[in-house]
Amino acid sequence: MTTTPLPQKAESADTGRAGTRGVLFAMCLSLVLVVASVSALNLALPDLAIDLSASNSALTWIADAYTVTLAALVLPLGAIGDRVGRRNVLIVGTVVFGAASLAASFADSTNTLIAWRAVMGLGAAMIMPGTLSTITAAFPPEQRAKGVATWSGFAAAGAIIGMLAAGALLERFSWRSIFVTSAVVALVAAFAALSLAPNTKDDHPHRPDVAGAVSTALAIGTLVFGIIEGNEKGWTEPVVLGAFAVTVVSFAVYGYLGLRTEHPLLDPALFGIRGFRAGAITVLVQFMAVFGFFFVGLQYLQLILDYSPLKAAVALLPVAVVVMPVSVVTPRIVRRAGMKATMTVGLLLLGAGLFLISLLDVDSGYPPFLGGLVLAGFGIGLSGVVGTAAITGSLGRGQQGVASAMNDTTREVGSAVGIALMGSIYGSHYRSSLPDSVAQLPAGTAESVRHSAAAGLYVADRLGARGAALADGVKAAFMDGLSASLIAVCVIVLAAALGALLRAPKAPPTEH
Repeated sequence: MTTTPLPQKAESADTGRAGTRGVLFAMCLSLVLVVASVSALNLALPDLAIDLSASNSALTWIADAYTVTLAALVLPLGAIGDRVGRRNVLIVGTVVFGAASLAASFADSTNTLIAWRAVMGLGAAMIMPGTLSTITAAFPPEQRAKGVATWSGFAAAGAIIGMLAAGALLERFSWRSIFVTSAVVALVAAFAALSLAPNTKDDHPHRPDVAGAVSTALAIGTLVFGIIEGNEKGWTEPVVLGAFAVTVVSFAVYGYLGLRTEHPLLDPALFGIRGFRAGAITVLVQFMAVFGFFFVGLQYLQLILDYSPLKAAVALLPVAVVVMPVSVVTPRIVRRAGMKATMTVGLLLLGAGLFLISLLDVDSGYPPFLGGLVLAGFGIGLSGVVGTAAITGSLGRGQQGVASAMNDTTREVGSAVGIALMGSIYGSHYRSSLPDSVAQLPAGTAESVRHSAAAGLYVADRLGARGAALADGVKAAFMDGLSASLIAVCVIVLAAALGALLRAPKAPPTEH
């Protein structure tokens, strides 16, 4: 994927047979398919904990196998799309995604499900880069900001759409129905892309940067592996320390070779552009917070408030109700208030909303949760759009493949790290906060309780009247884990907001 500015020429935007609306529909459908698959399975985590005897660590890997693969491969596969046609790669990706999703519906163990989730991530990495880069390459300059804003809104709301669909399916069917439905939607997305979108590509492709692809994939994969396994096995274990060492070396290799390669996969020098750097950090931190929150927050609704899967998904709907309109008006807010102010306020609102939720206890109920959710929704709408616009606006039209891939990479790295980080903090605090009475249970039963809160409540329910105290202890331990994980991510969001206040450019980049 080239990162060298290309000579710009006057050209009419190719929006395919259906115009800009058709392109937007096709690309946003594919986008929702990818994003929804990150969040939809979160509703099924309690069922997976029981049906497949999945521990907290296994549940984290089931969620993260998809996002880690997507994050690690989105850059090189985006580069391939730039060379052979973004729509072509996107359509192949939907086939891979759909086939893997259908196979996952037959999984009978956590390892099998994790493997198929990783293959789904491969398909998603083929799909994701083409969505935004097709919009930015095909739309005329005067409509590009609106197209990016709509894309950003669906990128955020797609998670809720996925959870609503999953909740409705889980009301009548098992968790396997989520994967079957994803396979069907993948087929529809392939047809929509083929029918409605143009096959845009880079007119001047360069030789692939294999070293950059390998080093970035290794860095992302080993970082998430180290976080998850560090919590499970201990932070001083050789395998964990080795994973982090590989992460550091891989990032160093990427930086060293990237500055000396004529056409790197992603030029490290781009991070010297203030708008590009600020946008990348904002998007990464936003998705780290949002998807980490979905991973643990949905379990609060199901395990503590005893909501059904559909009711839990509906309970998160206010986020989408807030995010979509805020995303649409954010470009106007940026023009009036500036990039720095919008970015900073968006991150502060996101952090404040999650901090309010961290203060909940077992008896708090839904209203305070809703208050924090709505506040976070305003922050998501502002920060998502301004972060994406900062990345895409910092580069010229000939580099929109780079801009799109960077935007996708920061989103998926943020999602993967957020799930790993918050899942690990939650899991460790949950185990350490369980009552001493758990040790008095039979060894196998006690281990089930320690594995997950869902299993703990399942055991308590089977104990009848004797299980009431255990259920109370499991719920209290869950809330300790939830609060600790949210506070940790709030600190990161606050640091990003401070960085935006001090280092982000005041005005948005000029349109290239």
